[in-house]
Amino acid sequence: MDRDETRVIRVAKALGDQTRYRLLRAIAARGEMSCAELTDQFPISQATVSHHLKVLSDAGLLTVERRGQFHIYRLVPGALELHGRALGRTFAPRRRAAKERSR
Repeated sequence: MDRDETRVIRVAKALGDQTRYRLLRAIAARGEMSCAELTDQFPISQATVSHHLKVLSDAGLLTVERRGQFHIYRLVPGALELHGRALGRTFAPRRRAAKERSR
């Protein structure tokens, strides 16, 4: 598996979970959010929110900054666009080599 394919699968898995998708949308809409703010907004435990944020961060979709006792999460600029382009390349029809086309 090449690097693009690995990245596409990791991001797809991260976004494939409804809770992670909704957490990412909330962060993107506000620009940045702490785990505590997300826990207040979603009816799931802090540990579950933290787990989902780690998966999203490991997939390259979020950055985290520590401010005192809080961890602030932001969408990585261009991460979703990069994913879209990589996904498009993955499923784009392969062009035949010039030799094969001249036959």
